[in-house]
Amino acid sequence: MKKEQKTALVEDLRASFGRASLALVSEYKGMTAGESADVRRKLRAVRGEMRVAKNTLVRRAIEGTDYAPLGEKLGGPVGLILSFEDPVELAKTVAGFKDLGDKFKVRGGVLGGKALTPEEVQALATLPPREVVMAQLLGLLQAPATRLVRLLNEPGSMLARAIDAIGKKNGEGAPSAPPAAAPAAAAPAEAPAGR
Repeated sequence: MKKEQKTALVEDLRASFGRASLALVSEYKGMTAGESADVRRKLRAVRGEMRVAKNTLVRRAIEGTDYAPLGEKLGGPVGLILSFEDPVELAKTVAGFKDLGDKFKVRGGVLGGKALTPEEVQALATLPPREVVMAQLLGLLQAPATRLVRLLNEPGSMLARAIDAIGKKNGEGAPSAPPAAAPAAAAPAEAPAGR
């Protein structure tokens, strides 16, 4: 491979790492072409990808980045799995590859600059989806505001209930109001004097 090609591959890998929210290193041994295509298709469905590159090129691409801890996971035939959106969805998808057995294993990963063990990647897969977490967070944030509004409205509500109770009490015990007086009949007009 020419030096220019290697440099271009390193830059392409660096750009992919720059967009990624999660990076995993996996072993793949003995996977058939169909199994590999199925893995890639499932990863693309959750905005992820699997890339295969020489370990030396990957080391150059991650040097000085948040993904530098991946370097210790490299060695032998490995695949890079990158998530470009929700890392939890990608982790769930990768956890679903356990039916491949020894053909596919996660060595570890990096999320937000923190190295992850295979067990931590598995734990990440058990988290609820991002939308659920955001809805739960929104509910937690709204709860104090709802309680505050209810607390602020309570004195007014109590006053309204008290006035209503007084009104009902006075309405039941008070004598009924006399009916409105009928308009007086028009008095007959006086006859003019001097008849």
